[in-house]
Amino acid sequence: MTEFLTYNFIQYALIACIMASIGCGIMGTYVVVRRIGFLAGGIAHSVLAGMGISYYLGGAPLSGAIIAALVASILIGWISLKWKQNEDILIAMFWSVGMALGIIFISRTPGYNVDLMSYLFGNILLVSGQDLMLMLLLDIILFVLVSVLYRQFLVASFDEEFARLRGINVEFYYILLLCMVALTVVLLIQVVGLILVLALLILPAASASQFVSSIRHMMTLAVIFSLIITVSGLIISYEPDLPSGATIIIIAGVFYLLSIAVKNTIKKAAER
Repeated sequence: MTEFLTYNFIQYALIACIMASIGCGIMGTYVVVRRIGFLAGGIAHSVLAGMGISYYLGGAPLSGAIIAALVASILIGWISLKWKQNEDILIAMFWSVGMALGIIFISRTPGYNVDLMSYLFGNILLVSGQDLMLMLLLDIILFVLVSVLYRQFLVASFDEEFARLRGINVEFYYILLLCMVALTVVLLIQVVGLILVLALLILPAASASQFVSSIRHMMTLAVIFSLIITVSGLIISYEPDLPSGATIIIIAGVFYLLSIAVKNTIKKAAER
């Protein structure tokens, strides 16, 4: 383990696990309690369009990812609020069209770089110092917004009528929440890639929901669970040279199933 930690890229990867776990635990909680996983999936897969266009124009793929994620979250949020009867179809359209646009622009980029595929499936071992700074910035933005607007998000999430009576603009906070989910998607792309990002966003928070009901406690536990999952996946995948993103997601799935089993065991023991 000492030798394992002496490599700079491993140290960067572990720091990335911490950064990703913070955003994942905080925003994953809102995704689970508001049941907007499908919306988050639409945002995640729309990101490839921005990455492909940015790469085609010679820019940084993650810069395009941030712009595309924010634009997609605003459009999807507006569609969700205004065209509820067509929500599933329209989100599926964003999902597929975003992926298709990204693939087209990537394929037309001169000197196509295969390393861009790491954004699809994740390669945490390729995280750079610049990537870590971006992840830190995104974490700070998410933490500050949640800290300052915690009560508004709480009321708008669980009691929309009461929120409206108190003069809270529910629609604004809903779209802002989706924008924050979009930033979290970009945060997690470095770890598991945008194809698998939805699972890492949801499963640690879903596991935490088995044991606590308070939003604050659920966020805290989800951050801890996410950190355990990502670090375990990194360590397990390293020696046999397995894809780190896929390994992390498998562990997240097993972790969720174990959390359900533990909860049921505790419940049965309490009933005796």
